[in-house]
Amino acid sequence: MKRAELFFSFLLVPLDFLAIILAGISAYYLRFTTLATEIRPVIFSLPFGQYFNILSLIALAWLVIFALAGLYNIKGSRRLTEEVYRVILACSTGLVLIVVLIFVFRELFSSRFIVLAGWLLAIIYISFARIVVRLIQRLLLNYGIGVHKLVLVGNSSTTDILIHEFSTRKNLGFAIVKRLKNFSLEAEQELAEFVKINEIDEIMQSDPNLSKAEVLRLFDFADENHITFKYAADLLGAKVLKIEVSEIAGLPVVEVKETPLDGWGRILKRIFDLVGSLFFIILSSPIMLFTAIIIKADSPGPVIYKNKRVARNGAFKLFKFRSMINQYCVGDDYGSATALELEKKLIEERNTKTGPVYKISGDPRLTGVGKFIRRWSIDELPQFFNVLYGDMSLVGPRPHQPREVEKYERHHKKVLTVKPGLTGLAQISGRSDLSFEDEVKLDSYYIENWSLKLDLSILLRTPLAIIRGRRAE
Repeated sequence: MKRAELFFSFLLVPLDFLAIILAGISAYYLRFTTLATEIRPVIFSLPFGQYFNILSLIALAWLVIFALAGLYNIKGSRRLTEEVYRVILACSTGLVLIVVLIFVFRELFSSRFIVLAGWLLAIIYISFARIVVRLIQRLLLNYGIGVHKLVLVGNSSTTDILIHEFSTRKNLGFAIVKRLKNFSLEAEQELAEFVKINEIDEIMQSDPNLSKAEVLRLFDFADENHITFKYAADLLGAKVLKIEVSEIAGLPVVEVKETPLDGWGRILKRIFDLVGSLFFIILSSPIMLFTAIIIKADSPGPVIYKNKRVARNGAFKLFKFRSMINQYCVGDDYGSATALELEKKLIEERNTKTGPVYKISGDPRLTGVGKFIRRWSIDELPQFFNVLYGDMSLVGPRPHQPREVEKYERHHKKVLTVKPGLTGLAQISGRSDLSFEDEVKLDSYYIENWSLKLDLSILLRTPLAIIRGRRAE
C-alpha cells in the first residue's frame, strides 16, 4: 500500500469517530427542540454528560463494526456507491447493537427518536466525510501523489485499452512507467536493469496470449523483487474465477461454478425482483399513465408493443411502449412483409453494430413521441411487469430477439445462463455504444460475480447512465 493510502486509511478512523459523535449530539439536541417536544413531550431524564459518555462508548464499538465491514481498506473499490452502501450496512449493524443494548439495559435511555435520528445522521455525516476524502484523494492522484507505478507486459488490444484508460483517467491511480511487448529472457534482463534505478509498484500481464514459460517467469520476477503481480483475464480465463474445491479419495477436485446465482442466491434475487418491481411500478405509474396518453394521441395503434425475446428457458413477450409507426412495427411474428422488408433494408444501410445484434441509426419509423421516450428509456418502463411476472430480472444481461440469438457464437450463449434484465453492467458501462463482444464480457463478469450488492450498485448507477444518454436509435 502506498504511503498516501496508509495516510487516508488512518485519517478515516478519527473522521468516522467525530462524525458518529456529531450525529449523536445533533440527534440529542434535535430531540429537545421546540418542534420535537410539541409533537411528543420529553418524558425521560438524560443529562448530556451521561449521554455523551454512552455515545463515546457506542462510537468506539461502531468503529470496530466499520473495520469488520472493510471500511478502512481504501485500496479496495474506489466506487462511491459501494462506499456509501458499506456505510449504510455498517451503521445499520451498529443500530442493531444499540437496540440490543437498550433491551438488555433498560436504564440506558428510551428515546427512539434519538436512536433513529442518530442512525440517519451518522449515515449522512460519515458518507459526506468519506466522499470528501475520496475527492481529495482523486485530486491528489491527478497531481501524481499516491499513484501506483505500473509496468505493462503485453502486445494486444487489451494492452492498448489499458494504456488509454490509465493515461486519460488519472483518478484510477496508475501511471505506466514502462511497457514490454513480451517477457522473453532479453525483456526480463531489460526490466531487471530498469528496476535497479526506478521504483515499480506493480507488474500487470495485459496479454492473455503470453506463453506459459513467459507467465511463470514474469510471476517469479515480481515475487523475487517484491512487486505486486496482476493480470487482465481474457473471457476464457474469467470463466474459472469462481471455483469450489472438494476432496474425493484424498484428491482435491475443483468444480468451476457457473454463477453464484444458485440455491439461496436465486431465491434472494427473486425476492429482490418482486419487491423492487412493485416499488418501481408504483413509483413510475404516473409517468406510464401520461406516456400511454400521449402515445395514443400522437399516432394510431396500440400503446404497448410486444416483442419476442429469448431467455434461458425459452422465449417470452417483452413489453415496451410503442415508439414506432404502427404499420412498421415488427412484433412477435416479425410483422408484415412490408415491415420486414423495410427493417431488413434499414439494417443493411444504417446498422451501427457488429456481430449478431443490430442497432439502426436515425430510424425513420420512430414517431415524434417515440424519439423522446427512447432517448430517456421511458419506453422500457413496462418491463417492470416482465420482472413482476418472472420473465425478467431487474438486473441482468439484456434479452435479444430469436433471429439474433440464432447467430450467437458458442461463448455468446453464456449470457443465457441467468434471467435477462431490465438494466445491467453493460448498460451502465456504455449503453448502446458498446460492441456486442464488450457487452458479452461485461455480462459474463456479472454472471460470475453476482451479488445483491452488485445488483443494487447497478440500479443506483442506471439513472446516471440514462442522463448521459444515447441517441434515439
